[in-house]
Amino acid sequence: MARNSGISAMGAVRVAFGIFMVIVYLGMAYLLAVNFFDWSNTPLWRTVRWAMAAIFGLYGLWRCYRQITGIDYYRLNERQSQGDEPSRIDELIKNVEKDEKNC
Repeated sequence: MARNSGISAMGAVRVAFGIFMVIVYLGMAYLLAVNFFDWSNTPLWRTVRWAMAAIFGLYGLWRCYRQITGIDYYRLNERQSQGDEPSRIDELIKNVEKDEKNC
């Protein structure tokens, strides 16, 4: 079975969506940090705003790290490590076809 070494269409969508979400999270962190939404400047809301900015920023950095290292693509890595071995789905399809012939 020949293996396609290029990126699939679904893989390209995942990469594009991952990059988009990193930009969204880091952008939200920035907007909250500079008080873009013009929340009142009471100590409670200032604390909430900075806490949310920190959470969005840290999660954005974590998503960026996962995007760069490819941690989210464990399923793709498992398929590539199997090589030419038949997948579990292929085995199940063959078993179903074999059972249908026996009926």
